Amino acid sequence: MIKSKISEDKLETLVSRSAVPIIDLAHCGKSLVNRVGQQLHKAFTEKGIAFLVNHGIAEDKIKAVYDQFDNFLDLPAEVQDRYRRKDGVNYGYVSPGMERFDGSTPELRHAYNICKLDDQNIPREPLPEFAEDITTLCQDLKAMSTFILKAMEVALEIPPAFFIDKHSQMLEGDEVNMSTLRMLYYPAIVDDEPGQSEGAIRCGAHVDYGTFTLLTQDSEGGLEVQLPGSEKWERVGHLPGAILINGGELLSIWTKQRYHALPHRVVIPEQDHIRTRGRHSIAYFCHPNNSTMISPNDLLAEDVEQSNDKVYSAYELIQKKFNDTYGQRSQ
Repeated sequence: MIKSKISEDKLETLVSRSAVPIIDLAHCGKSLVNRVGQQLHKAFTEKGIAFLVNHGIAEDKIKAVYDQFDNFLDLPAEVQDRYRRKDGVNYGYVSPGMERFDGSTPELRHAYNICKLDDQNIPREPLPEFAEDITTLCQDLKAMSTFILKAMEVALEIPPAFFIDKHSQMLEGDEVNMSTLRMLYYPAIVDDEPGQSEGAIRCGAHVDYGTFTLLTQDSEGGLEVQLPGSEKWERVGHLPGAILINGGELLSIWTKQRYHALPHRVVIPEQDHIRTRGRHSIAYFCHPNNSTMISPNDLLAEDVEQSNDKVYSAYELIQKKFNDTYGQRSQ
């Protein structure tokens, strides 16, 4: 079989069709929060996804974290094992095959979860510069998330600080808040290595669990989404310098499905020049505090009929998702 030789700039993607909203975060006076809030509202209700540009996070900071994860993956296996994710917690290293969103399909990626900026989460001893680079980026993404939460408060016409207060413990540890910075590396697929990609995927189809996700990526590497109202998988594409934002399941529940939780996956690309190179990405998962009760009644106008559905805490809803992801995997 002859594989596609289509160049990346001719690959049809949502980016190439200008089908993803672009939100400019460049400062333009006191109206910035209002404008961004309205643009996010439109993006989340219509697409479930948007690109953030002029966001103020230097590309060098992002690349430094990619490089630090590469350094971690170069460490001896016995050193990596000291930082491996353990049952019952979210932080740590996740090797290829540990996560299987459908319970069976191997997923070809390395991941490292940071839930708190402490020695338990960060491998300071083998990699002295790791902590500084990760801490800097975590602080930037947390600040960006806080701004986005403020913008959503304006757009949804809810009391100021409603979202801010319910996300006040981001990156203070998964025992109080499940917000996580996740470093990801998808290895190159080399066809002369038997069985490497047979029946596998880079990341299985799922929706994110929390409020929203901020995603950086260094290249086009197989990210696909199902836009609202469609069952078709569409390649997103790569917009250099932009950060992608997509809504999560808790936000969808909170808004009574007005904001979409976007199904997405990462496939092994058919194009040789894409599949034979590695792909880095960083996901910042913004979550409410674990004790937060997720009820759509909190965000509904007074003249709208209230929901009588049972209300669960953020922790209860997220733990069910984690059990589905990790509990079904083969031992």
